[in-house]
Amino acid sequence: MSLLKDLTNGLIHLFYPRLCEGCSKPLLAAEEVLCVSCALELPETNYHHIPDNETALRFAGRVPFTHATSFAYFTNDGLLQHLVHGLKYKDKKENGYYLGSQFARSLLSTNWVSGIDIIIPVPLHRAKEAKRGYNQSMLIATGMGEVLHKPANDRLLLRVKDTESQTRKSRSERVDNMSGAFKVADKAGLAGKHILICDDVLTTGATLEACALELMTAANVKISIATVGITVS
Repeated sequence: MSLLKDLTNGLIHLFYPRLCEGCSKPLLAAEEVLCVSCALELPETNYHHIPDNETALRFAGRVPFTHATSFAYFTNDGLLQHLVHGLKYKDKKENGYYLGSQFARSLLSTNWVSGIDIIIPVPLHRAKEAKRGYNQSMLIATGMGEVLHKPANDRLLLRVKDTESQTRKSRSERVDNMSGAFKVADKAGLAGKHILICDDVLTTGATLEACALELMTAANVKISIATVGITVS
């Protein structure tokens, strides 16, 4: 049976090769999304080893949090932008799982990740999720959860307001746009939990701030924040 499976997989890879998202070369059997060479080119921040990192500073004084970190730098035409664009607009769900799992592996070396109780992705409004077919942040959360052995749940925090795109808005406009956008579905179930909120890319942080403040309406919760990317000026 194993020999037949290997032969089948070999034929599939021969006629439908899996290509690296970075260099378009065929991936080896053990590689996912990126080949080893391209994976090493992801511009990782290593922020999780620096308490006062740039991600943390973007939330300082705005929302109480325990830890905040980002996996890699998000730049125009960079490798991470390419992966996130494919995830959000080209149905490349595997990019989300891959980025989440790679991020989680880097977090395993921290002294705080074991204290996380649950991973909650930034939710999409049901209309937008229905149109896209999935929430990219939930795919990231799932990839993280599988590595960290933590549950990922996208039903505890809901997006109840179909907000306008944040892309061209100023910081203050983004905050106003997010006002009343989220609602906790089960406050009792979250009471006393250390929640890791995850998202794809951090810009001003207005969306994550709104999520965190709403989650903190549950009793005695602690909030940490993780984003795959962080924009750089």
